[in-house]
Amino acid sequence: MPLWPVYTGTEEPHDGIDHLPPPPPWRDFDGGPTLDPPDEEADAAAVSPDRTHRAATYRATPQTVQLVNAALYLRRPLLVTGPPGTGKSSLVYAVARELRLGPVLRWNITSRSTLNDGLYQYDPLSRLYAERRTAGQPAERDDRAPEETTAADPPGDGVEDHLRLGPLGTALLPYARPRALLIDEIDKSDLDLPNDLLNVLEEGQYGIPELARTARHRPGGKAEVMIDGTGERVPVEHGRVRCRAFPFVVLTSNGEREFPPAFLRRCVTLKLRQPDDRQLAGIVRAHLGEPDAYAQDLIERFLARSGAGDLATDQLLNAIYLAHSTGLGAESLDDLAEQLMPYLGQTPQADAF
Repeated sequence: MPLWPVYTGTEEPHDGIDHLPPPPPWRDFDGGPTLDPPDEEADAAAVSPDRTHRAATYRATPQTVQLVNAALYLRRPLLVTGPPGTGKSSLVYAVARELRLGPVLRWNITSRSTLNDGLYQYDPLSRLYAERRTAGQPAERDDRAPEETTAADPPGDGVEDHLRLGPLGTALLPYARPRALLIDEIDKSDLDLPNDLLNVLEEGQYGIPELARTARHRPGGKAEVMIDGTGERVPVEHGRVRCRAFPFVVLTSNGEREFPPAFLRRCVTLKLRQPDDRQLAGIVRAHLGEPDAYAQDLIERFLARSGAGDLATDQLLNAIYLAHSTGLGAESLDDLAEQLMPYLGQTPQADAF
């Protein structure tokens, strides 16, 4: 029977994702052939100590738990907004850890990012050079277009050998379980990217023209393509990828821009706020152990100052860590803490730390 909440924010890893009810009929996907989820250790970068630590120490609020589950049930992306340092990007690692969704796929957005960067990258020049080496002929005598591959091409000379799926393209493969995908700082993108994402996230599928054009030359139109994060290859048929289990997609934003209504209505939106004293103590406890008297004092001063400007939780953690590890006196610690916790953005009037 269905389980709510699937993500609890407090439990050890479990298989509750298998108890999700069927998706709404307008979010039902049937991609194939079905792929097994990757092994947790398959992507070394995704299980690095810093990311593992973030996943294990994240402290979710009740609102966060509710909206993560809403996104999972509805098979919708989760748009997470809030000030810097509130744990927006850490959330996806915590959910993936608890629900055993495998390595988190990550797409860091810049002002130059395009939809194709997230879906796949194809290098026609390396394809052309490989073809020349195989044929043993100079460039001017090779008249074929890079994508015009045939079944007779030697190994390593096909289009698929020079094409790799990106993080979004990998997340939309027909996995039996949802993959976890972080699209980080979407507000830094070009104005067109949120609109470009609409159709892909709504339809749960995309095409790869370079493979579609050569599908007729291959048995079943199938090509083995490398995925993001590992060297593993998976089958793509007729140059089209369609998901089976819609991925758990988290898009983060620092609130630097507004998004179009058409984009917002396709997302579940979670607005994170600065943690209160109880939540801050819990965060410190998870990262650094039980806060001592000086740490409690730093928490109180951090909260007192946060109303006058933007501060990030990791600034507080840095100050408490150094207070525990440097052996400095109280006066020196106060001076160091003040330097470690400047206001982010425009500096307000000077205040007494």
